[in-house]
Amino acid sequence: MRQKKGMNDKVDVRQKKVLVVGSGISGIGAADLLTRQGAGVILFDGNDKLDVEEIRKKLQNGAKTKIVLGELSKEEEEQIDLVVLSPGVPTDTAFVDQFRAKGIHIWGEIELGYRFSKGRLLAITGTNGKTTTTALTGRIMKDYFNSVYVVGNIGNPYTIEALNTTEESVTVAEISSFQLETAEEFRPQVSAILNITPDHLNRHHTMENYVAVKESIARNQTKEDYCILNYEDEFTRDFGKRCSARVVYFSSARELEEGIYLKGEDIYLSLFGETKRVMNIHEMKLLGTHNVENVMAAIAMSYCFGVPLESIVETVKHFRAVEHRIEYVATKRGVDYYNDSKGTNPDAAIKGIQAMVKPTVLIGGGYDKQSTYDEWIESFDGKVKWLVLLGQTREKIAECARAHGFTNIILADSFEETMRICTEKAEPGDAVLLSPACASWGMFPNYEVRGQMFKDYVNQLKE
Repeated sequence: MRQKKGMNDKVDVRQKKVLVVGSGISGIGAADLLTRQGAGVILFDGNDKLDVEEIRKKLQNGAKTKIVLGELSKEEEEQIDLVVLSPGVPTDTAFVDQFRAKGIHIWGEIELGYRFSKGRLLAITGTNGKTTTTALTGRIMKDYFNSVYVVGNIGNPYTIEALNTTEESVTVAEISSFQLETAEEFRPQVSAILNITPDHLNRHHTMENYVAVKESIARNQTKEDYCILNYEDEFTRDFGKRCSARVVYFSSARELEEGIYLKGEDIYLSLFGETKRVMNIHEMKLLGTHNVENVMAAIAMSYCFGVPLESIVETVKHFRAVEHRIEYVATKRGVDYYNDSKGTNPDAAIKGIQAMVKPTVLIGGGYDKQSTYDEWIESFDGKVKWLVLLGQTREKIAECARAHGFTNIILADSFEETMRICTEKAEPGDAVLLSPACASWGMFPNYEVRGQMFKDYVNQLKE
């Protein structure tokens, strides 16, 4: 694999005034990196109810960073040379457009981290499966290389690690559609698009926009690079015909002349002129066909990156599910409890249902991302005994479920009430699955808090 040229010598932010928008973990990471590189940073957040001193405490060089809440003055706006947006900040607002109209670059923390990083890069996107695939790929890399960083949407901002990287480093990045919106030069040596299904349409407005943003992960790649794509997804299969990188497909449904595929219960790899049986899926500790796809993507990425197959397989065999993704919690009173809080859209939640092998009491509902729920309800396939709904979307989902003939629905007003209902309705031999098909916002800070509350409640249940 070719080495990525170190980017530090290409970006000079000394004496530049940089506006970092958003004071969450991404904004803090970006502000710290820029300050260390000699930029004058204004850390801005539109929420004027936040505490400036609490934000300052999170910064490594808080005394050097100007913090502005609520709105910027005209004088401050006129000083700006570069804008760095946190992922949660939409790129099409009038606030952002005014800087774009002046020809000022609008970056996200992924582009910023990339510009200041060294070594080689693997990057993963997709509607579902990103975190599992990123965590597994990162583990494969760590088991083989000495200097590895796992960054991005997985919870460790790229900007926090970028200056730690060296020419020998390998970085594995989980990249969301929000982060790809602001990519310019970002170029991984190996990329992957796992799948594309409707999500975040309240942000991207149309499916065409969403698909285009996902595809942009490979925009700067060449035939020296690799892009791993899902042959069974119509969007990624079509993109393979136009992709500028060397395409390697994976498939859970058919044999491929070139690529990685599932044949019966065995994974095969057919690349570089030879076909090899890789492993049996029962040697894995991950559940469900979707996880077989995630594993195949990770294997293909790692193999194209130059990791020996024997090393890859050894890591895969010992890798366990990512927290909050169809995570077994405990068995209480004969009932299995699974935390799939990361199932934040209908397609992800379908995977959760498909992984269940017992009659299931399902918890759904949350923040409305303008999703539709018909396919999710249809995927119940006789497995779901009760659907317990809460949050902003509960009435919308209930109406959809009834339209599909599913009527065992209970609406709850709080998470505690939801859990109480589930423990009452579940019988020995059943499963309770938290797989909401919705984001957590509005009731919880994030899906991790939602999943942890579920686990805490389950673990407190008496046997």
